[in-house]
Amino acid sequence: MKITVKNLANEPVKELDLPESVFGYPYNEHLIHVAVEAVRAAQRAGTHKTKTRSAVSGGGRKPWRQKGTGRARVGSTRSPIWRSGGTTHGPQPRSYEKGVTPREKRNALKSALSRALVEERILVLDSLALPSHKTRDLAAGFAGLGVEGKALVVDERGNENLVLAARNNPKLKAVDALAVNVYDVVDRPHVVFSEQALSRLLEVLER
Repeated sequence: MKITVKNLANEPVKELDLPESVFGYPYNEHLIHVAVEAVRAAQRAGTHKTKTRSAVSGGGRKPWRQKGTGRARVGSTRSPIWRSGGTTHGPQPRSYEKGVTPREKRNALKSALSRALVEERILVLDSLALPSHKTRDLAAGFAGLGVEGKALVVDERGNENLVLAARNNPKLKAVDALAVNVYDVVDRPHVVFSEQALSRLLEVLER
Protein backbone atom coordinates (compact mmCIF):
# COMPACT_ATOMS: atom_id res chain seq x y z
CA MET A 1 0.00 0.00 0.00
CA LYS A 2 1.12 3.55 -0.72
CA ILE A 3 0.57 7.02 0.70
CA THR A 4 1.30 10.39 -0.87
CA VAL A 5 4.02 12.43 0.80
CA LYS A 6 3.33 16.18 0.70
CA ASN A 7 5.20 19.32 1.66
CA LEU A 8 3.97 22.16 3.87
CA ALA A 9 2.57 23.90 0.78
CA ASN A 10 0.21 20.93 0.26
CA GLU A 11 2.04 19.85 -2.89
CA PRO A 12 2.59 16.13 -3.56
CA VAL A 13 6.27 15.24 -3.47
CA LYS A 14 6.34 11.48 -3.90
CA GLU A 15 4.66 8.24 -2.90
CA LEU A 16 5.79 6.17 0.05
CA ASP A 17 5.41 2.41 0.40
CA LEU A 18 3.81 1.43 3.71
CA PRO A 19 4.45 -2.02 5.19
CA GLU A 20 1.48 -4.37 5.15
CA SER A 21 2.57 -5.79 8.52
CA VAL A 22 1.76 -2.45 10.20
CA PHE A 23 -0.82 -0.62 8.11
CA GLY A 24 -2.58 -3.79 7.05
CA TYR A 25 -2.95 -5.06 10.60
CA PRO A 26 -6.53 -6.21 11.34
CA TYR A 27 -8.70 -3.94 13.45
CA ASN A 28 -8.95 -5.22 17.02
CA GLU A 29 -11.32 -3.05 19.02
CA HIS A 30 -10.85 -4.96 22.28
CA LEU A 31 -7.05 -4.71 22.16
CA ILE A 32 -7.25 -0.98 21.42
CA HIS A 33 -9.65 -0.53 24.34
CA VAL A 34 -7.27 -2.34 26.72
CA ALA A 35 -4.31 -0.22 25.54
CA VAL A 36 -6.25 3.05 25.84
CA GLU A 37 -7.36 2.14 29.36
CA ALA A 38 -3.74 1.42 30.28
CA VAL A 39 -2.56 4.80 28.94
CA ARG A 40 -5.27 6.72 30.77
CA ALA A 41 -4.75 4.79 34.00
CA ALA A 42 -1.01 5.52 33.94
CA GLN A 43 -1.80 9.24 33.71
CA ARG A 44 -3.55 9.19 37.10
CA ALA A 45 -1.41 10.61 39.88
CA GLY A 46 -2.72 8.27 42.57
CA THR A 47 -1.77 10.77 45.30
CA HIS A 48 -5.19 10.91 46.97
CA LYS A 49 -5.14 10.15 50.69
CA THR A 50 -7.52 10.21 53.64
CA LYS A 51 -6.52 9.99 57.28
CA THR A 52 -7.33 6.89 59.27
CA ARG A 53 -7.97 7.04 63.01
CA SER A 54 -4.26 6.50 63.62
CA ALA A 55 -3.33 9.57 61.54
CA VAL A 56 -5.86 12.04 62.98
CA SER A 57 -4.45 14.23 65.76
CA GLY A 58 -5.90 14.02 69.25
CA GLY A 59 -7.92 11.28 70.87
CA GLY A 60 -5.25 10.08 73.25
CA ARG A 61 -7.44 10.27 76.35
CA LYS A 62 -10.41 8.01 76.96
CA PRO A 63 -13.46 10.34 76.91
CA TRP A 64 -15.15 8.76 79.95
CA ARG A 65 -14.75 5.73 82.14
CA GLN A 66 -15.66 2.32 80.80
CA LYS A 67 -18.55 1.53 83.12
CA GLY A 68 -21.15 3.25 85.22
CA THR A 69 -22.08 6.24 83.02
CA GLY A 70 -24.92 4.65 81.08
CA ARG A 71 -23.30 5.63 77.83
CA ALA A 72 -21.69 3.42 75.22
CA ARG A 73 -18.09 2.49 75.86
CA VAL A 74 -15.62 4.66 73.90
CA GLY A 75 -11.84 4.48 73.76
CA SER A 76 -11.05 7.49 71.56
CA THR A 77 -12.71 10.62 70.19
CA ARG A 78 -11.02 9.95 66.85
CA SER A 79 -13.05 6.84 66.11
CA PRO A 80 -14.61 6.90 62.60
CA ILE A 81 -18.09 7.21 64.12
CA TRP A 82 -17.18 10.48 65.84
CA ARG A 83 -17.16 13.93 64.29
CA SER A 84 -13.58 14.83 63.20
CA GLY A 85 -12.66 11.17 63.51
CA GLY A 86 -10.70 9.10 61.02
CA THR A 87 -12.01 7.81 57.70
CA THR A 88 -12.83 4.15 57.23
CA HIS A 89 -11.63 2.49 54.01
CA GLY A 90 -10.79 5.84 52.42
CA PRO A 91 -8.50 6.16 49.36
CA GLN A 92 -4.77 5.75 49.92
CA PRO A 93 -1.85 6.52 47.56
CA ARG A 94 -1.46 3.81 44.94
CA SER A 95 -0.51 3.21 41.34
CA TYR A 96 -3.27 2.76 38.77
CA GLU A 97 -1.00 1.25 36.12
CA LYS A 98 -2.40 -1.74 34.26
CA GLY A 99 -0.31 -4.63 33.05
CA VAL A 100 -0.06 -4.51 29.25
CA THR A 101 2.77 -6.36 27.56
CA PRO A 102 5.03 -4.63 25.00
CA ARG A 103 3.68 -6.94 22.31
CA GLU A 104 0.09 -5.96 23.11
CA LYS A 105 1.04 -2.26 22.98
CA ARG A 106 2.69 -2.67 19.57
CA ASN A 107 -0.23 -4.65 18.13
CA ALA A 108 -2.77 -2.16 19.48
CA LEU A 109 -0.84 0.72 17.90
CA LYS A 110 -0.65 -1.17 14.59
CA SER A 111 -4.40 -1.74 14.72
CA ALA A 112 -5.11 1.93 15.47
CA LEU A 113 -2.77 3.16 12.72
CA SER A 114 -4.23 0.80 10.14
CA ARG A 115 -7.74 2.04 10.94
CA ALA A 116 -6.56 5.66 10.79
CA LEU A 117 -5.09 5.02 7.34
CA VAL A 118 -8.35 3.51 6.10
CA GLU A 119 -10.23 6.53 7.44
CA GLU A 120 -7.72 8.87 5.73
CA ARG A 121 -6.69 10.48 8.99
CA ILE A 122 -2.94 10.11 8.40
CA LEU A 123 -0.89 12.77 6.65
CA VAL A 124 2.81 12.34 5.83
CA LEU A 125 4.98 15.41 5.15
CA ASP A 126 8.44 15.34 3.67
CA SER A 127 9.65 17.58 6.50
CA LEU A 128 8.34 19.42 9.53
CA ALA A 129 11.27 21.83 9.65
CA LEU A 130 9.43 25.10 10.28
CA PRO A 131 10.87 28.50 9.37
CA SER A 132 9.26 30.05 12.44
CA HIS A 133 8.28 29.12 15.98
CA LYS A 134 5.07 31.18 15.78
CA THR A 135 1.89 29.32 16.69
CA ARG A 136 -0.22 31.21 14.17
CA ASP A 137 2.15 30.30 11.32
CA LEU A 138 1.86 26.60 12.13
CA ALA A 139 -1.92 26.86 12.42
CA ALA A 140 -2.12 28.60 9.05
CA GLY A 141 0.10 25.97 7.45
CA PHE A 142 -2.00 23.12 8.83
CA ALA A 143 -5.21 24.83 7.72
CA GLY A 144 -3.82 24.83 4.18
CA LEU A 145 -3.21 21.09 4.52
CA GLY A 146 -6.79 20.48 5.65
CA VAL A 147 -5.74 19.70 9.22
CA GLU A 148 -8.34 21.36 11.41
CA GLY A 149 -9.21 20.57 15.01
CA LYS A 150 -7.20 18.22 17.20
CA ALA A 151 -4.08 16.73 15.67
CA LEU A 152 -1.13 14.61 16.73
CA VAL A 153 2.10 15.89 15.17
CA VAL A 154 4.98 13.41 15.11
CA ASP A 155 8.57 14.43 14.45
CA GLU A 156 12.05 14.15 15.96
CA ARG A 157 12.49 15.40 19.51
CA GLY A 158 15.03 18.07 18.52
CA ASN A 159 12.59 20.09 16.39
CA GLU A 160 12.43 23.13 18.69
CA ASN A 161 10.38 25.31 16.33
CA LEU A 162 7.68 22.65 16.14
CA VAL A 163 7.59 22.18 19.91
CA LEU A 164 7.33 25.94 20.53
CA ALA A 165 4.71 26.46 17.82
CA ALA A 166 2.51 23.58 18.96
CA ARG A 167 2.62 24.03 22.73
CA ASN A 168 0.45 27.19 22.75
CA ASN A 169 -2.24 25.51 20.68
CA PRO A 170 -4.35 23.19 22.86
CA LYS A 171 -5.55 21.32 19.77
CA LEU A 172 -2.04 20.26 18.76
CA LYS A 173 0.21 17.74 20.47
CA ALA A 174 3.79 17.38 19.19
CA VAL A 175 5.59 14.18 20.18
CA ASP A 176 8.68 12.22 19.29
CA ALA A 177 8.25 9.20 17.01
CA LEU A 178 8.85 6.80 19.90
CA ALA A 179 6.31 8.56 22.14
CA VAL A 180 3.28 7.80 19.95
CA ASN A 181 0.62 5.89 21.89
CA VAL A 182 -2.72 4.35 21.02
CA TYR A 183 -4.79 6.88 22.98
CA ASP A 184 -3.45 9.88 21.04
CA VAL A 185 -4.02 8.14 17.68
CA VAL A 186 -7.60 7.21 18.58
CA ASP A 187 -8.43 10.50 20.29
CA ARG A 188 -7.37 12.85 17.49
CA PRO A 189 -8.95 13.08 14.03
CA HIS A 190 -5.59 13.92 12.38
CA VAL A 191 -2.17 12.29 12.70
CA VAL A 192 0.63 14.19 10.95
CA PHE A 193 3.98 12.44 10.47
CA SER A 194 7.22 13.70 9.09
CA GLU A 195 8.70 11.11 6.74
CA GLN A 196 11.71 10.65 8.99
CA ALA A 197 9.57 10.16 12.11
CA LEU A 198 7.34 7.62 10.37
CA SER A 199 10.37 5.59 9.28
CA ARG A 200 11.68 5.60 12.84
CA LEU A 201 8.35 4.44 14.26
CA LEU A 202 8.07 1.66 11.68
CA GLU A 203 11.49 0.33 12.69
CA VAL A 204 10.03 -0.37 16.14
CA LEU A 205 6.64 -1.68 15.03
CA GLU A 206 8.10 -4.11 12.47
CA ARG A 207 10.22 -5.97 15.03
